[in-house]
Parts: sequence; C-alpha cells; structure tokens
Amino acid sequence: MRNTEVEKYIDNIEEKWKKSYLKILGVLENKVPKGFELILEYKMPTFVIPLSIYPPGYRIGHVPLPFISLAAQKQYISFYHLGLYADQAKLKWFTEEYERRKGKKLNMGKSCIRFGKEKDIDLELIGQLAEKFTPEEWISIYEGSLK
Repeated sequence: MRNTEVEKYIDNIEEKWKKSYLKILGVLENKVPKGFELILEYKMPTFVIPLSIYPPGYRIGHVPLPFISLAAQKQYISFYHLGLYADQAKLKWFTEEYERRKGKKLNMGKSCIRFGKEKDIDLELIGQLAEKFTPEEWISIYEGSLK
C-alpha cells in the first residue's frame, strides 16, 4: 500500500509519462527486498531504509537512508539508484547488460538513469537490479563510504 504523499506525486505526473512510470514503480515495489520502505523523500517516491531499521539515518541523522528514487521530469523519467554509484561491479554489470539488451548506452549521470522513451526501459533488468542489494548490504556499503 502506497502512502498518501506517494499517491499525490503519482496523480500529478504528466500523462505522457504516467504509464511508464507506474510500470517501473510496480517492478520496484515487487522486487526491492523487504526492509526497504517507499516514502516521499527529496520530493519524489524513494525506497529508503527507515529509521526503525537504521536509527543513525542518512548523514546528519533523522532522515531515512535513501536507496532508489523515481521521478517523472518534463523530458524523461529519472531512475536514481545509489547502489550503482557506490558499487562499481554492479554498475559495470548493469551498464553492460543494458547495452547488450538495448544496443545502446544508458543515458546516465552518477546515480541517475534517464529514460526518454518507453522503449528505452528494460523492466526485467530494472527488477534484477532492484533485487541485488539487501538492506543489510546497503547499510554496510553506506557505512563503508563514511570511513
């Protein structure tokens, strides 16, 4: 069950992106491991590790540790996966697999993948990526980055 803030966000997505956005979000909701929670953080739906599981939180604390965010922009859907930014082996796997499947490179920044067309979205690959980090692994990677 999505919370009210996430539902409001979805209600305000432009129609040209809504169908694709909901497909990606649906895959994430089914594939992100238990322990992550979907909330509105950074003004977009974000899977986080809640403070009830990881009380130190993100950076200064009192903020759940973010993991995956999904935003609908004017020109594209933004898929933010902080695990790709933090784990070079998984980044390499994902980018190479995407290129093999789609025949082109990802439109990607540090942790942001931009999907400008529905045909650019590989739902199966996104689902595989979503399953690759448990909350415990993500906390460990995050804590390792603080040292």
